[in-house]
Amino acid sequence: MKAIIVDDERLARLELRNLLSAYKDIEIIAECAESVDALEKINLLKPDVIFCDIQMPGKTGLELVEEISGMIDVVFVTAYDDHAIKAFELNAFDYLLKPVNPERLAETVKKLSIKDSTSKLENNTPLTTKDHIFIKDGDKCWLVKLEDIRLFESEGNYVRVYFENFKPLILRSLNSLENRLNEKEFFRVSRKHIVNLNYVASIENWINGGLNMRMKDGKEIEVSRRQATKLKDLMSL
Repeated sequence: MKAIIVDDERLARLELRNLLSAYKDIEIIAECAESVDALEKINLLKPDVIFCDIQMPGKTGLELVEEISGMIDVVFVTAYDDHAIKAFELNAFDYLLKPVNPERLAETVKKLSIKDSTSKLENNTPLTTKDHIFIKDGDKCWLVKLEDIRLFESEGNYVRVYFENFKPLILRSLNSLENRLNEKEFFRVSRKHIVNLNYVASIENWINGGLNMRMKDGKEIEVSRRQATKLKDLMSL
């Protein structure tokens, strides 16, 4: 897995690099001291994961993550525990406190490695809206036409699937689903949501350059600034 370390403190970057050097699955491809440089490196180098501080000059780590693709896993590494709720709202993979406990880091790397191995085994065949999807949640099963699914919502290592009056959970990553879907029909609006654009009732401008989507079922979903720009470009004449 290719990784980028983002932290404004040189010694903190060095310490984390030294800790990660024990894991052959992790390759550090860049280090960044602030968010602007980090965003450029992320877009250029396409890492699998970033280890990111929160309190930094300029944009915070939280603001940085709001702008990057949901395809990249984010492990926040910070001295403060009061940002954890917001971090997981952004679908963070993990949240580590400084000074980093080596055993706790080992757990994180193990989970990243398992996820990476699993994603390589997942079916990556593209799906069309006419395809039927088999969904199992506990003892209940459904065979659902893809075009009838209005929303995929990430919940940790699971995805909640919205169709009709049902919303079962499946053990699947949102990233793996995104790889199989046509983005002109199913668009990744944020790190937590993929929306069937046919079920969007209205869109309005929102804070920080983002958008607010209202679904036909009344559910409201915020579109990140980065994805709002991408959606406008994708759907423009």
